[in-house]
Amino acid sequence: MNGKYSAVRRDGSFHYVHSTPFGNYSFISLDATQNPGPKRPYNFFGILDEKRMEELLLLVKESSRSNHSIWFGHYTTSTILSPSPGIRSIMSSATAYLCGHLHTLGGLMPVLHTRHLQGTLELEVGDWKDNRRYRIFAFDHDLFSFADLIFGDWPVVLITNPKSLLYSCATHEPLERLLHSTHIRVLAFSLSSITSVTVKIDGIHLGQAIHLSGPIFILKWNPRNYSNGTHNIEVIVQDSAGRSKSVHHIFSLQEGIHLRFDPLASFILLTDHGIVARVLFVMIVLVQLTILITFRCQGYPEHKGSPGFINLASFSLHVLSKLNIFYYSVLLLTLYTALGPWFVGEIIEGKLGCCFSFGIFVDGHFLQGSLTFIVGILQLAFFNIPLMVYLCWSLLQRCFGHNFRSHLRQGKYLKVIPVHLLMLLLYIWQIYSCYFLHMTYGTLAFFFSPLRTWLTLLTPVIIRCVWTLNSTKLGTFIAQLKSHLSS
Repeated sequence: MNGKYSAVRRDGSFHYVHSTPFGNYSFISLDATQNPGPKRPYNFFGILDEKRMEELLLLVKESSRSNHSIWFGHYTTSTILSPSPGIRSIMSSATAYLCGHLHTLGGLMPVLHTRHLQGTLELEVGDWKDNRRYRIFAFDHDLFSFADLIFGDWPVVLITNPKSLLYSCATHEPLERLLHSTHIRVLAFSLSSITSVTVKIDGIHLGQAIHLSGPIFILKWNPRNYSNGTHNIEVIVQDSAGRSKSVHHIFSLQEGIHLRFDPLASFILLTDHGIVARVLFVMIVLVQLTILITFRCQGYPEHKGSPGFINLASFSLHVLSKLNIFYYSVLLLTLYTALGPWFVGEIIEGKLGCCFSFGIFVDGHFLQGSLTFIVGILQLAFFNIPLMVYLCWSLLQRCFGHNFRSHLRQGKYLKVIPVHLLMLLLYIWQIYSCYFLHMTYGTLAFFFSPLRTWLTLLTPVIIRCVWTLNSTKLGTFIAQLKSHLSS
């Protein structure tokens, strides 16, 4: 897209320098797209290898003499996998990183902005395709300001001096210039001519800004009057068509005052989700395997006290782990989810590949695991583990002496029916995942998918085995449970 439609028409990461009489401004493109690029959803994370990181380091050195460096790219830093020292460290000299990808999270997070530990701003912008969001930014005496806007919403207003306190950073900007400035400056655009630019600070009317040139409007002020604490500046712009826009922000000329970004936005943009997903996936697999193997190796338990939830849960796990058909089925499913190929299909257009939890092999390349770990977590949390719990619960019903029909007739409908309905809903989710696999990666992926299609077909078989298992194989467990209940 960048190589076809952008002004510079270049693919990959590159460096563009905008030269002015008062200095140079560097713009560095960050290309973290996977190569080759898989279809959705496995293109959700970007990847930077050692070679790309070295290229970016060279671009950083080229931009070292510029007044400011602005980085821009598609992926947020939280959805980029990169080797040490990490992409945030590489771009630490930048004033801001402008990105998209997560946009507004479907409207859940209208503002996704934060600041890296090194001082670089990370500024997500809403999407153009569906919501027609765009951004303008400006450097006013080397102070960076920006506004996120909706196309067609006029007038457009950006206050460049004094700049917003939230987005101020002494590491990258000469903030002392605010205290020595002589005018409030505003950029105002509209389809019609601008008729008035009204300025207020802390609710007090300061006057009408006058037009200087182009979209620049200025109003003389004395910054010493606002040298302490924080203040709120508001600008109201009207055009000849009768449209008006009011914008405001908090500013401060006092050193040592800071504002914090939304904690949730910072968590979303500063957490390395790929690493978190990998660790969480491995932990869930290990916990499930540990539980299975521990109960398998333990002897027959002697329960004391009332048969409460914990005792019955422990007993049901004991039964499942001691019956080979169920123990090895669950064990194999867990190991296969972690190590086995999930499916073989058309990962990219016209190219077959094989998907594992730890990555994807396609067209002679290996794409390291990223979203695959999140998909694996969902598979474990919403099917594999619930299936194991459902098998334990069903085996417990059998140990109480019930078969499928009799356990439905015992009169405890409010306890029994919801369990079956929940498992049915999760099974429908598993069926839908097979449909999604077919629609995304083709018919071959549908038929050669052990973790989706094959598991969907085998699940009713293993559940039927529970309810049709010969009672003699459960005799020891039934006797144990009766002895426990009577004690």
